[in-house]
Amino acid sequence: MTATATVPPELPGGPYRTHYCGALRPEHAGAHVRLAGWVHRRRDLGGVIFLDLRDREGIVQVVVTPDAGEAYRAADACRAEYVLQVEGEVRRRPPGTENPRLATGAVEVRAERCTVLAASETPPFPIAEEQPVEEALRLRYRYLDLRRPRMTRNLLLRHRLALALRRAFDARGFVEVETPMLIRSTPEGARDFLVPSRLHPGRFYVLPQSPQLFKQILMVAGMDRYVQIVRCFRDEDLRADRQPEFTQVDVELAFTDEAQVQAVTEAVLAEAIQEVLGVTVARPFPRLTYAEALLRYGTDTPDLRVDLPIVDLTESRLARVPPLASARARGEVVRGLCLPGGARYSRREVDAWGERLRAEGVGGPATLAFTGEGVRGSLARTVAPADVEEVRAHLGAGPGDLVLLAWGPADRVGPALGRLRLEVARREGWLAPDRLAFCWVTEFPLVEWDPEEGRLVAVHHPFTAPVEADRPLMATEPLRVRARAYDLVLNGVEVGGGSIRIADPALQREVFRLIGLDEAAAQERFGFLLDALRFGAPPHGGIALGFDRLVMLLAGEETIRDVIAFPKTAAGTDLMTGAPAPVDPRQLAEVHIALLRGAAPEGSETP
Repeated sequence: MTATATVPPELPGGPYRTHYCGALRPEHAGAHVRLAGWVHRRRDLGGVIFLDLRDREGIVQVVVTPDAGEAYRAADACRAEYVLQVEGEVRRRPPGTENPRLATGAVEVRAERCTVLAASETPPFPIAEEQPVEEALRLRYRYLDLRRPRMTRNLLLRHRLALALRRAFDARGFVEVETPMLIRSTPEGARDFLVPSRLHPGRFYVLPQSPQLFKQILMVAGMDRYVQIVRCFRDEDLRADRQPEFTQVDVELAFTDEAQVQAVTEAVLAEAIQEVLGVTVARPFPRLTYAEALLRYGTDTPDLRVDLPIVDLTESRLARVPPLASARARGEVVRGLCLPGGARYSRREVDAWGERLRAEGVGGPATLAFTGEGVRGSLARTVAPADVEEVRAHLGAGPGDLVLLAWGPADRVGPALGRLRLEVARREGWLAPDRLAFCWVTEFPLVEWDPEEGRLVAVHHPFTAPVEADRPLMATEPLRVRARAYDLVLNGVEVGGGSIRIADPALQREVFRLIGLDEAAAQERFGFLLDALRFGAPPHGGIALGFDRLVMLLAGEETIRDVIAFPKTAAGTDLMTGAPAPVDPRQLAEVHIALLRGAAPEGSETP
């Protein structure tokens, strides 16, 4: 998907250029322009030099003929990535020479003057070609990587999406408020990045993992509708969609409920995506409870670009035949998946899926293939016609389809079939990257058991309100309590999470006790929040959208590193600047820090 242009074709007056290279169109024919940019490609054809000149908005062809004199000599000296200024006339390209792959492909610039503004060494990887480059090399020379048109497009998309979101929130009465970057540690969740205080020896700030408590306090303060596109920090292990510092669109509303938060989020996203990409997003987004998502898709982040739901067949007639009956007798579940057109898959392919299922502790697959010659598969000889019709009705199977069944513990069968579902969808090309399939997943558990901590922990965060009907269960069956929480999923990736918050200080203390925080610990860590809730806290809730993940999906990328200007590696390092790096021992002394022996920078003293 490509962001729509928002840059005016003509720039304010300046010494180097009148237009962006990528902004020239047939209507500019006859105009005298000044351009500045990088030489993308250079071709010498029979004495005429063709330069593809590139800036952030695109590429235009520059033609330099020998009669241009000094301009021709300058162009002849140019190589790839030289910085060049060109003056000349915009002309239509001769018929048959247009380049439909370029937005400027109908025109060219006949150069009258060329000036080399800066020479360039040969880059360590090609800029003009979209070919694979080792990521470490790209990050080491990030300033060159960002020149590549794909990366430039990604950053422009990011910029335009941020502007569109701000406009959409502003139109709905939201106020952007900046929250602190230096805060106190309130341990619950990922590790904090610590910031030592020079003026207060032995005390530390932390960088915020989220503005969560500040935005709640803003609701108590009467701000009513808050938004912030904000940097957050988590000292945790990294994945393709995680970075130690990331950006989120942070939102909070007073006097609200789940339906309103979700409706506002849908409207803002649909409006922004329409503005930036010209893509219409269908609304309202589908809604699934957490339990429904696990049952139907084997995951709480379902990819709804393909309609392949998992169906529970544990109580069906089919589950009474071997080997399904013995699984059912053991208290296991039987689940089925219908693969459209799957009857053509070979026995070898189906057996390979079976090996994978068994490696995951799941039995199967048992199969029924609906072919033109009748029903085939491993169950075809053992099931009655009525059983086949029941399966057909449950799964919507038709001619040419393959029904695949697996059995085992529910917490294994669902995820295993969910992964198989996506594998088949990728193989068949059903997961179009330019299709946007949003959905909400709601009613998550409020708490879960953490074996490492040896206690209950909040599934989202401890400021999430329980479903009112489940509140009596907090004292007796806390694992059955549902939260007023909701995640936003796009194409199988969580891009947002939110909840209705706890506005009652007594309920907040009850949740703290549930996760092992006694009154003293709760007051020490979260006393400022509990105090604020005593002074008239309105019902409130909100959401945080992962801005990097959202841009990644809209850009069709596979990692957020390709939509962040200067990301860290998977090890959390910056290969361009060398961060993290040792600091001068005097800096450590100023903040009253002494390194453990063996961890000190070279040349420093250890205790």
